[in-house]
Amino acid sequence: MSPTSKTPTFPVDSSVLRLIQFALREDIGTGDITSDYSIDPSAQGAAKFLLKEEGVICGLPILPIIFRQLSDAVNIDFLVDEGSHNRVNTVVATVTGPAHALLSGERTALNFIQRMSGVATKTRRYVDHIAGTSTRILDTRKTIPGWRLLDKYATAIGGAKNHRIGLYDMVMIKDNHITACGGIRNAVERIVHDMGSRPNISVEVEAQNLDDVQEILSCKGVHRVMFDNFMPALVSEGVALVSGRLETEASGGITFENIRQYASTGVDYISVGAITHSAVALDISMKLVVPRQS
Repeated sequence: MSPTSKTPTFPVDSSVLRLIQFALREDIGTGDITSDYSIDPSAQGAAKFLLKEEGVICGLPILPIIFRQLSDAVNIDFLVDEGSHNRVNTVVATVTGPAHALLSGERTALNFIQRMSGVATKTRRYVDHIAGTSTRILDTRKTIPGWRLLDKYATAIGGAKNHRIGLYDMVMIKDNHITACGGIRNAVERIVHDMGSRPNISVEVEAQNLDDVQEILSCKGVHRVMFDNFMPALVSEGVALVSGRLETEASGGITFENIRQYASTGVDYISVGAITHSAVALDISMKLVVPRQS
């Protein structure tokens, strides 16, 4: 994502709130006994979130949601922008309030922003790697169960474009649907007919070879064709065959090492599961200032 791109809206909905609440319950359980037995209940404290490795920070908006589940008296100051690339030892945020709340929420807060920052950082690497081409990186549904909205928010922060969120917001006719329906044309015609006039729903069809691409082009109601497991040279042929009549997407067998070769074919989109399913958490720590008694 370029510095001028609009920052995606953080997904504050009931599913994300339930996920946060579950994570806190999972960690705290019946109480943070270490803090309860070692720190005065009235102690106030301050902490800083420190980057221990270079990367893209993502998930800052989730911090106040987490800590305010524990205390309304917690205040957070963001010192960098969401989606900014930062060096080692950058303090990205400070948090002040009851020491018990800060310590009880520490691990949960780090788990969220480390994961989200890791996804955003990996995504940004892919996006930067194909800079100068017209191709956009797409994410996939290969996300942590329950984390779909957060993982896709993080890929968008990293500069990718979100593919469908789930099975409900886009039609994607894949090999198994084609087999079940007895062919590409049967699948497309049945879906387009039964779906009726739903202008907000796009239809994408997977192609295994150029003959499939030709058949997809002859079907009405299709918006995008996916070149599944095509080598770059075959993607180039597919793009030329489509000739702008449909959006094009390459998927399968794509790595960081070969993605620029795919992008050079002129394909509109490349979907990459690795930016979510293989992302490594960014190393971030929370350091507490010695609490003071009130």
